[in-house]
Amino acid sequence: MLAALALPALTLWRTAAALPPLDLTAASLRSTVILDRKGQLLRPFATTDGRWRLPVTAGEVDPRFLAMLKAYEDHRFDTHPGIDPAATLRAAWQLLTAQRIVSGGSTLSMQVARLVEPRAERSLRAKLRQMIRAVELERRLGKAGVLDLYLALAPYGGPVEGLRAASLAYFGREPARLSFAESALLVALPQAPEARRPDRFAATARRARDRVLDIAAARGLLTPQEAHAAKAEPVPTARKRFPMLAAHAAEQAVAADPDARVQRLTLDARLQASLESLAAERATALGPALSAAILVVDNRSGHVLAHVGSAGYLDGTRAGAVDATAAVRSPGSALKPFIYALAFENGLAHPETLLDDRPARFAASYAPENFDLGYRGTVTARVALQQSLNLPAVDLLETVGAARFVARLRGAGASILLPRDTAPGLPVALGGLGITLTDLARLYAGLARGGSVPSLRHRLDGPPSPAAPERTVADPVSAWYVADILRGAPPPENAPAGRLAFKTGTSYGYRDAWALGFDARVTVAVWVGRPDGASVPGLVGRSAAAPMLFDAFSRFGGEPEPLPRPREALVAATIALPPPLRHIRRDAPKTLAATLGVPLKIAYPPDGARVDLGLGAGEKARLALKALGGLPPLTWMVDGLPVAESLRRQSDWSPAGAGFARISVMDAAGASDSVVVRLE
Repeated sequence: MLAALALPALTLWRTAAALPPLDLTAASLRSTVILDRKGQLLRPFATTDGRWRLPVTAGEVDPRFLAMLKAYEDHRFDTHPGIDPAATLRAAWQLLTAQRIVSGGSTLSMQVARLVEPRAERSLRAKLRQMIRAVELERRLGKAGVLDLYLALAPYGGPVEGLRAASLAYFGREPARLSFAESALLVALPQAPEARRPDRFAATARRARDRVLDIAAARGLLTPQEAHAAKAEPVPTARKRFPMLAAHAAEQAVAADPDARVQRLTLDARLQASLESLAAERATALGPALSAAILVVDNRSGHVLAHVGSAGYLDGTRAGAVDATAAVRSPGSALKPFIYALAFENGLAHPETLLDDRPARFAASYAPENFDLGYRGTVTARVALQQSLNLPAVDLLETVGAARFVARLRGAGASILLPRDTAPGLPVALGGLGITLTDLARLYAGLARGGSVPSLRHRLDGPPSPAAPERTVADPVSAWYVADILRGAPPPENAPAGRLAFKTGTSYGYRDAWALGFDARVTVAVWVGRPDGASVPGLVGRSAAAPMLFDAFSRFGGEPEPLPRPREALVAATIALPPPLRHIRRDAPKTLAATLGVPLKIAYPPDGARVDLGLGAGEKARLALKALGGLPPLTWMVDGLPVAESLRRQSDWSPAGAGFARISVMDAAGASDSVVVRLE
């Protein structure tokens, strides 16, 4: 007996000595998976050699599957060292007595060894090699590591490898919760993955599954009644598609970090799926070849919660592979709120300032018209923005300056494309420039944050982004003025009024329809149009994009959260405003140079100055204010609030304390100037 045992032991030792070190490099290759903020799978990618091998561990698998797997394949897995001596002796005895292989005696560890080092030969030497590698694997990885490797590498037919990929391919869900029938089928397939593929050989797959159920019942893992009910379940006869949520965002993430096998994005899978369905449904209803894009931003963190790049990634008729959130398009009237914000910030207007909406010609040849070709006469800035009137917006842009307006947008981080690299002109008020949906979403999120534009974050688990400089699109008071105005904009049909601050836009030629809305929590940006930029008669932001915006907001639940009103905001009727703010008339000179030849300018304090208030204990500072030119009376304002009115060109103001302040002056003719100073 000793001699009989010594010979195979010597053979085993010699085989082990001749083996090279175990290389697990190829076995560690996994598919890249993109997860949402909670760890839910958004989209997997095949490996470079075309296999679906998704990362998974035993802790992420239904315990019933693990129990069935061990009962069917290796019921002494938890106790043997990689080789099961009893099973090996049994297999050898059966081979001697039956002169054929009755059972293989392979353990799960030996099967993993065969998967790690696949070999076509079936010989005693190959079996010895598997036994040696099985022991080596258990010593290196432990039981848990060996089991995880089996769950990742087990073949399930075709390019599908590993339990997670198989569960998604055959049942359309993760393996964390499986029925008895599903667990039994997934246990049976790796023994003969091609012969038992349920999408090709359903009857063979059913027989193999039922055998696993019988063994599991015999070992007490389920009752005979449960086994009978499980056998009554049909086997899947086709493979399902792998998840493909946020396909564009997933591709961008892989392109940005191709070496990361697992990436967790800031997206919310539930919201993403809901808005993808919304975009597809509405685009289909609007007409052929139309697509839609939706972007949702968490205002407080800058996290992108949803990124819908098209109305269907696989829909070739709508060019679904094109990510419309990154396409440069004309925004129509969607930038008007930022013209008003700049005018409010510089003390040129107030929400209750009267503006003229009547036919006019600007710069000799530019004669814009309202969208409905009608005119309202004299209206407040509030009404002009809520009704998206073109003439008051162009008039205000001429006052603040088109170049200054575009510089403000670029300073806020938006990439602005001007036609043929021309200088900014008044048409930019009505969409005469190019911008992306992503940049528009950032700008509107800036309004929701009191003027501070967020840096958008797309990934949760990546390396920390370098600190970005703080960018602003408006001061807090002006941002609140605009938000308060937009909250009163007339909503689309069947939508509640007065709950959501929003603005729509329609580009020239009915090529793009926009709707952007926000509350204190989130900003939602919607675009509808053809990816090729072709005109679509009747495509209007209010009727095509705004209903999608309100529908998207309804999916957050609860009431929209309004923005808190800054303490410095001036809430007053038109008659209570300082005289220069009550009415901006187009026929009044824009600057004093048009009347006296001396433009209005703040002489003190100069722009960008650091002013030492020189405060002692109990003292109250007074800051001198001095202007040159202008037509008295002069109205002085700090951060949009009037602080002094004087017939002279000198005045003073008592600051509340240190900090930055925007000081503006306006004369009786409507001319203005402003500076920003730091008080110390």
